[in-house]
Amino acid sequence: MRHFSLLLIGVLGMAQHSVAQAGPKLAEAAQFADPIAMALSDEAPKAQTAEPQAPSATESTIKFEDATDASGIDFTESFGSAKLGSLLEGTGAGCLWFDYNNSGLQSLYVVSGRPLDDSMHPFPLKVKPNPPPHNHLYRNDGNGHFTDVTDQSGLNPDMYSVAVTAADYDNDGNEDLLVTGYGKVVLYHNDGNGHFTDVTAKAGIKVDGWAISSTWLDYDRDGCVDLFVGRYVKFDPAYRAFYAPTNYPGPLDYEGETNMLFHNNCDGTFTDVTDKSGIGAYVGREMGVTASDFDNDGWDDIYVANDRTENFLFRNKHDGTFEEIGNDTGTAYGQNGESTSSMGPVFADFEGRGLLDLWVTDGHYNRFLLNTGKQSFEDMGASNGISQANAQYVSWGTGVYDFDNDGQLDILIFHGGLIQLIPEEHSLFRGLGNGRFEDVSRDAGPVLSNRTVARGACFADYENNGKVGAFMVNLGAKGALLKNVSTGAGHWIEIKLVGGMRAGDRGAAPGPGAKSNRDGIGARVEIVAAGKRQTAERVAASGYLSQNDERLHFGLGAAESIDRITVHWPSGRVQTLTNQAVDRVITVEEPK
Repeated sequence: MRHFSLLLIGVLGMAQHSVAQAGPKLAEAAQFADPIAMALSDEAPKAQTAEPQAPSATESTIKFEDATDASGIDFTESFGSAKLGSLLEGTGAGCLWFDYNNSGLQSLYVVSGRPLDDSMHPFPLKVKPNPPPHNHLYRNDGNGHFTDVTDQSGLNPDMYSVAVTAADYDNDGNEDLLVTGYGKVVLYHNDGNGHFTDVTAKAGIKVDGWAISSTWLDYDRDGCVDLFVGRYVKFDPAYRAFYAPTNYPGPLDYEGETNMLFHNNCDGTFTDVTDKSGIGAYVGREMGVTASDFDNDGWDDIYVANDRTENFLFRNKHDGTFEEIGNDTGTAYGQNGESTSSMGPVFADFEGRGLLDLWVTDGHYNRFLLNTGKQSFEDMGASNGISQANAQYVSWGTGVYDFDNDGQLDILIFHGGLIQLIPEEHSLFRGLGNGRFEDVSRDAGPVLSNRTVARGACFADYENNGKVGAFMVNLGAKGALLKNVSTGAGHWIEIKLVGGMRAGDRGAAPGPGAKSNRDGIGARVEIVAAGKRQTAERVAASGYLSQNDERLHFGLGAAESIDRITVHWPSGRVQTLTNQAVDRVITVEEPK
């Protein structure tokens, strides 16, 4: 086992990279409004009880096994041609966990490319598959098994799909779906009966070009989630000029693109506010996006991970507009001031300070950005060893979870060749606290040593037993379901949030009478157990091209009860629950 600390810098040969030194502990998170009434109900089905003994600080108990075949999930991603030959094909695809049928179980939706016109590919398929490759919805049956219900769901768009996100945009209690890809996006309304209807045109969503990652956030806190859609490049399939060993033209061979922002009108329609919001003034090459309140002012901000272009951090100005502060906050460039190949961003409170740090996978050196609490970040990727350990890989899908429930966040990263179908093994870093990690990649089960060409990945406690697993999408190959079989794991709790808005309610600005969106997106949850504080925010998209379990997961170690749960709702309400039991999934509803 290898422990990472400042001493590893010289050992791993990273002298050419600047080392950000850890500063003193920083100020506590900003306070919100005073607590008010509570509402709490158990969520069905009941979760199983985890093993009570917490692991020690020195042993790794995190284990995964390949459960794909036993699960009934049979998904193979297609990039649509006989041989990898374009930027579109090499981007890959993502996936989503969501409870589309309100069963209390997380189901899986995976997207795929497909053969397009032969002129789109330098190596077109001589014989097109029939039926063509397509997206799939796998219903969670509750026993570790899934059933393919794509045909009856209507979730099979005729498009080259790349990414997917979900949110209850109309606050009717059912999770809706947005699929992004080349040439179009599709917004699906959940009809509440297992079927989805394409409402893209009716909702006023129009996106040209190559739409890639997207996310949902209530940027004006009116109780209705708004939509951010990222665009990659102005892809020209006819362009063939490139240096042969590079396989195909890269991102800098095409013009960059603007991203788009749509305001939810709270009536089932959206208004394009790209230019009005200030988002449209910035041209990038978006790969991943996530939204969260990094500065603890109660308003969600947007982080955009760009490919070979400076990254964007759009700070919410509370008036419907954003200011771009990536360079000022230290989040725009890599460790040497270079434009990196940023992939999947994740906000997480790694050190229990009530501040959301930023983890970003990359084509070269992954970035571990410590939130200083002063509208800036310090790159600690070299000093904690993670950047060096992953430098030989291309990193894509990623998840930050407490996989062994010991009270410390861990990092799982999936790798794969960039422009060639070169398979790579995958990485797992077990959190030790205080920004330190232990590489347990080769000890966490053969499935992580199985080399694949990974792309998107999504994470969920799909068995409701407190152990977070993952689905990995592999480029042009079969995906894999990773079951968490960690032994000696600690206690845990998972929290599903339900905001006060209901279908037909009129959106309102923050203040008396305001309500939060039904999903609780943007809500901040803080728990205190056995003297340890943890903080997480309910977000939509996270990582690369994907979205995770909507329930917030907390590992509790040896703690046998929770002293306090505090929910800071987007409406401004603060709700406090005390003396809560562990090892279960609970639903917390915003008080009226």
